[in-house]
Amino acid sequence: MMARDDIEMLFRPLRIGAIELPHRIVMAPLTRARSTDRVPNALMEEYYRQRSSAALIISEATAISEWGYGWHGAPGIYTDAHVAGWKNVTDAVHEAGGRIYLQLWHMGRVSHPDFQAGALPVGPSPIAADGEAHTPTGKKPYVVPHELSIPEIANIVHDYASATHRARDAGFDGVEIHGANGYLIDQFLRDSANRRSDQYGGSIENRSRFLREVIEAVTAAWSAERVGVRLSPTMNGNGMSDSNAVALYSCVGSMLNQFDLAYLHVAEAIQPGRLFNGDAPRVTPHIRNVYRGALFANGGYDKSSAAAAIRSGEADAIVFGQKFIANPDLPERMRVDAPLNEADPATFYVPGPKGYTDYPALSSS
Repeated sequence: MMARDDIEMLFRPLRIGAIELPHRIVMAPLTRARSTDRVPNALMEEYYRQRSSAALIISEATAISEWGYGWHGAPGIYTDAHVAGWKNVTDAVHEAGGRIYLQLWHMGRVSHPDFQAGALPVGPSPIAADGEAHTPTGKKPYVVPHELSIPEIANIVHDYASATHRARDAGFDGVEIHGANGYLIDQFLRDSANRRSDQYGGSIENRSRFLREVIEAVTAAWSAERVGVRLSPTMNGNGMSDSNAVALYSCVGSMLNQFDLAYLHVAEAIQPGRLFNGDAPRVTPHIRNVYRGALFANGGYDKSSAAAAIRSGEADAIVFGQKFIANPDLPERMRVDAPLNEADPATFYVPGPKGYTDYPALSSS
């Protein structure tokens, strides 16, 4: 059993931008594919309400536009119906005493023509991702994307700002820019997917330009103190990699300091071979050395390693994924050292409440 002082590391308040978190156990953005028409529904409302004891809920990745959509069952934030559906979710979370950010998502080359009325998905360069898209008719191989023109890039930056306005209208406490996991911003950042020779390619500064422009647009649409950014420096799924991840993400971490964001969220395994990073050395410590704001760490933590990361100063809060899927009251379970429910991967992306809203809380188990 952990010492009381270690448990208390997880339950100290933390100020992030405009809001104060009551503790440091954050719920990860988790794609669950329960929104078959892209509009948040009553089942999703219940799911998020159940998890309102998280210090902060980061919503599942949410498409900023039709062009950015690419996962069947994922929600959007680009129509009035999307805003209305999400408003029911945020109201439920706030009524239960919680806080919730919306994660802004553009999938880029890991979309599919089935989502784009037959048109190609887009990317920084015409290089297909490895793997398969989750389409309405099943998994299909990724295709070579259309290389974005500079005017098209500007339009997508505008889409991020529009989605931010809609997130504010929907009652969210802030937004997280999804710059990780092989999606569009990550595709611009890493040289395995970005082979451009213009101002958006080549040098690290140029490959970071799209992320910087998105942050500028999103913070102008709301406020820097309502904005977080997610990065995944060694997530090598879908053919993603970089020839010098330490240099890239150290530069990005330094660049982010100029914005005074609410937080930076880094997804990277704490153990080799997990969360897609194989045996790549961890980059999070290098980011921590240069980034001055609140840093959230995500990647296979348990209560003990989470407290140790906070105590050492490597992170200010810890983001949990599968543990929140199976334990809607995860902070309380950690506080009293109660056993954890085990998540069932077979139900992660299937319709309906099974494996979604039926995991028991302590009060009902």
